[in-house]
Order: sequence, then C-alpha cells, then structure tokens
Amino acid sequence: MPFVSTRRAFLCSAAALCPVRRARGQQEPVFSTEVKVVNVLATVRDKKGAIISSLGQDDFSIAEDGRPQSIRYFARDTDLPLTIGLMVDTSASQRRVLDAERGASYRFFEQVLREDKDQVFIMQFDSAVQLRQPLTSSFKKLTDSLAYVDTETMNELRIQNGGGTLLYDAVAKASDEIMKNRQGRKALILLTDGVDFGSYGTADDAIAAAQRADTLVFSILYSDPGAYGPFGGPNGRGVLERISSETGGGFFEVSKRQTVDKIFEELETELRSQYSLGFVSDKPVTLSQFRTLHLTVKPKGLVVQSRNRYWARP
Repeated sequence: MPFVSTRRAFLCSAAALCPVRRARGQQEPVFSTEVKVVNVLATVRDKKGAIISSLGQDDFSIAEDGRPQSIRYFARDTDLPLTIGLMVDTSASQRRVLDAERGASYRFFEQVLREDKDQVFIMQFDSAVQLRQPLTSSFKKLTDSLAYVDTETMNELRIQNGGGTLLYDAVAKASDEIMKNRQGRKALILLTDGVDFGSYGTADDAIAAAQRADTLVFSILYSDPGAYGPFGGPNGRGVLERISSETGGGFFEVSKRQTVDKIFEELETELRSQYSLGFVSDKPVTLSQFRTLHLTVKPKGLVVQSRNRYWARP
C-alpha cells in the first residue's frame, strides 16, 4: 500500500523564505519572499497514546520564547515529499538483532516509499559512520544496500581496539551533510540500543544539528539483553527519549509484545497523522540563534509532540 500523507503541502521549512499571497481561487497560501514562516510539525495523542487527527487550527496555541504567536497557516494533510534517513547501529552489541532490523526496514520501505516523490538514504554507524546508500527513490537500490548493512568483522574490531558506537556523530553528520540541504518533511529513524562509545560530539550536538536541519528524529530502542554480558550494560533509553522529544520525533522500544515490525507500522501511521502549523515571528531576526517553541492544544487530556526550538536566521 503506497504512502499517503494526511497533511496538505506546506512549502516552507523553519525560517525558510516563503511567500504570503494567495492566488485567485486557491485555498492554500502561495508564498513569496517577503516574510519568513516558521513551520512546525506536530503529533497529538490522548492519554492512552492513540493519535488524534481531527483537531482544527483553533485548537492549537504556539509561543516563541514565551511570546504568543498567531498561527497563520494550518493543515492536516499534505502530499509533500518525504526525506527519510535510516540510521542503523551496526556495533557489536547489535549483532544478534540486525537481521530483524533489516527485515522490518525492508517491509517499511515497501509500505511507505513513493518512488515518484520520496527519497531515502541508509547510514550505518559503529566505530565509523558510513553512508551505505545515498538518497534514492529506488526501492531496489535500498533493499540491495540493506544486505550490506552489517556489524564489524573481528579483524575490524581489532584494528579499532574493540570498536565503538558513534551514535551522536552519525546524527550530526546526517543532519549537517544531507538533511540541511533538503526541503519538505524530513525524518531520521534510529535503530539502536542508544549507547554511544567514541563520538567526538555530544547528545546536545546531535540534537542541535537535527534542529538546525529542521529534522525529526524517531528513535527505536532495540537492545540485546545479553550483548554486554550477564550483568547488563549501559541503558540508552534516556538519551534516545531526549533526542526524539527535543526534535519533535517519537520514541519506541522493541519488546516481546511490541515487535520492530509493529513499531514501523506505528511510525507509518504517525507520519500520516501530523499537523502542519506555520507562523511569522513578531520579532525580526537580526542574529542567527535558537528560539524556543511551545505548542499546546486546548482540549484537555491531550499530549502534543513537537520540537521545542528552531534555528532562526536573518
């Protein structure tokens, strides 16, 4: 079943130059370079975690650096192209779960990818960060590349003095070198146990890079309980929750009841059920800087998932 988004095209990313005039007879705005529109993607859930997709513009309120802003553009459905980066942890701790991740990724691409619109890249990370498949709309290229996504050999581990897991560096690299240059909806999907060994950057650096690139990060925590020995190892849950929360993406955890296939199905539903909101800041941008965002909904008992800041540029 092809990917069908439920938000109408929102033609600008955060702080991108956009028009604000309407063409005769059109419902959607036609943008010009006179103002800068900040675009915010949001998912809304009830207390049980079910996605709510029936809200209207008046149900939302947004503030920038604590100042209320007027929502000027709103949509629940779009046909905007989607750029996805599949980020696969191939460190030694993932060796026994990698086959399941490959299979789920294959089926996810089969369901989601619209070969005439969407583009996907595949990046793996262990003691190095490797782009396995550059951006492509070809399902065949993606599936062929997945076969080469694998953990390091014993010889490679010896050369690297035991290996590493450059999780933070991988997120920053994908954001800075690929996502920053793309328009439309952008999402990184992390398949990892959340443990980082050896990155030059920090979790803060990874989050900032994704936010500057206007990219959502969806984390799928997939741990092998025996990978670190009988006493267990570091717990990456907290950092993955934080990366996803602050970039506006979602967090998922693989378990016996929640398989990686089911998680990919939920992720597909979430990508189809986002709201797109836009506002023009009441404060002109004179210096490139992060500005905080706070999006809320008026109906009680609902939880909003969206990024908490954006990169404002003159």
